[in-house]
Amino acid sequence: MIIILALGYFQATAQDPQYSQYYAAPLYLNPAFAGSELLPRVGFNYRNQWPGLNAQFTTFSAYIDTYLDDYNSGVGFLVMSDTEGAARLRSTTLAALYSYELRLGERAFFRPGFRASYMRREIGFFENLIFANMINPSDPTGPTLPGTDIAGLGDPVNMLSLSAGGLFYTENFWLGFSADHLNQPNQSFLDGVSRLPAKYSLHAGYRISLGTGGYRSDFTHTFKERYFVPTVNYKRQGPFEQLDVGAYVFAEPIVFGVWYRGLPYRPIENQSNRDAIVMMLGVNLPSGLNVGYSFDYTVSQLGIQSGGAHEISVSVLLADRNRTKLRSRDTMLPCPKF
Repeated sequence: MIIILALGYFQATAQDPQYSQYYAAPLYLNPAFAGSELLPRVGFNYRNQWPGLNAQFTTFSAYIDTYLDDYNSGVGFLVMSDTEGAARLRSTTLAALYSYELRLGERAFFRPGFRASYMRREIGFFENLIFANMINPSDPTGPTLPGTDIAGLGDPVNMLSLSAGGLFYTENFWLGFSADHLNQPNQSFLDGVSRLPAKYSLHAGYRISLGTGGYRSDFTHTFKERYFVPTVNYKRQGPFEQLDVGAYVFAEPIVFGVWYRGLPYRPIENQSNRDAIVMMLGVNLPSGLNVGYSFDYTVSQLGIQSGGAHEISVSVLLADRNRTKLRSRDTMLPCPKF
């Protein structure tokens, strides 16, 4: 009974995985980012949250996407694995993405995007449980018998999740929104119904030039870029709300960012909604390689003894096979890589 209550509570309060470097996981943040770099792109993300506790969360994802010039479209594929808390709830996600680019003006664009995901969830600790009807009375210390006290308990749950998003941007500004789990699939491990709440996100930013640096050393006779980028990302899923607000400084090739995550004036179940202060350091090379590391300094009631959270992101832009082909636009999405 304790297990059933724990599972019911967990389902009622479950949230999707999150990344502090949310722009370094673009296909997870918003399907409209599929193909946004106009080049083939491969990326990886890893997050280890609260390693100091016995209820840590670990998330790994990998993605690939590209832009199809002839169709003004972006396509991508995302795979994610997530293990949550002491219950060891394991989730695996496979997703296909599509976006389409619309020109609204000479340097203004809008990209609607869609994502279809197959999700599989299973209880990690279930295989270690022994029920009374699994014990052989004539050999109680011998091998266990097949069986369970509750039919279906411990069987994986398979779900189809549908998501949509949109992204408006100009040369220096972007505004995006996304809605995940629009169909609210049933995530219950029992015979009942426990809907996965829809998740909504609103994200925006503005790139402010800080002038140019010295010459690049790659014989292109171009200057290094420097800019300041304030960003914001608001998320809501069920009763949970969070706000990421902060800024990045890019002095090619170094990126440094600091932001705050929480919503103190909107407590959840009488608990202060403070989460973490995030610090990030990375490199963004002209070759297309981007590497970032961030640390979440926990400011919630868990405190820094939780171990905070460590996060690593890597992405690579692959060579363009159509460099001699004229593109329909030269305005690049100003969104940072991290």
